[in-house]
Amino acid sequence: MRRLKAIISYDGTQFSGYQVQPGERTVQAELERVLSIMHKGNQVKVVASGRTDAKVHATGQSLHFDTPLVIPVEKYMKALNVQLPKDIRVHAVEEVAADFHARYSVVGKRYRYIWSCEAVQSPFRRHYTVETNGIKPDVLAMQEAAKAIIGTHDFSCFCAANTSVQDKVRTVNALDFEWHGEELHMVIEGNGFLYNMVRIIAGTLWEVGINRRDIKNVETVVASMDREKAGKTAPPQGLYLEKVFY
Repeated sequence: MRRLKAIISYDGTQFSGYQVQPGERTVQAELERVLSIMHKGNQVKVVASGRTDAKVHATGQSLHFDTPLVIPVEKYMKALNVQLPKDIRVHAVEEVAADFHARYSVVGKRYRYIWSCEAVQSPFRRHYTVETNGIKPDVLAMQEAAKAIIGTHDFSCFCAANTSVQDKVRTVNALDFEWHGEELHMVIEGNGFLYNMVRIIAGTLWEVGINRRDIKNVETVVASMDREKAGKTAPPQGLYLEKVFY
């Protein structure tokens, strides 16, 4: 058996998330369907670095699977792309050590969140950005407030209430904002993220940017470890899993 690692991207618009769900279209189900065909009906389990929710996108999701096939890795990539739907693409396949694990070997991730601040949003970007109805936030205030998030903290305040994870301590290494034309991008990097953590951070900092939340309040929110004190969970279509670090 060989263990292969793949880097994939997907448009989350038409998916009910990454993880297999009965009766739903998911990224994992599509990958495993194609691998089953390639393995003559035998099931091949795919393990990803983590799940993404419905309508959330990925430009650099990582995964692994085990295979007895001796196909060269470059041909494996082509074979997968020929059979996968067009909203999933495989960008690289490589053979890795047997103890590599797409989830447990992760040392960090980078996410990107995008708001469209155009007065009239492009209809071609509606599934890939969050419309602000022309509002342009105070990015300097957002960046100042973000300083309270950088570092190692218990991030219970930025975690969905229905998570089963007990240890909510994570480290955020960087949190920056970038203008790309009329789009505002939030780029966040850390050693791991809780369920909905990036979207809740985006929603909270957006409130700072539009003067609905004081800059210093974010520090209070983090210290409180109380989800009720943070902002709303930002919509899913603005979120991208950009890179997984090993």
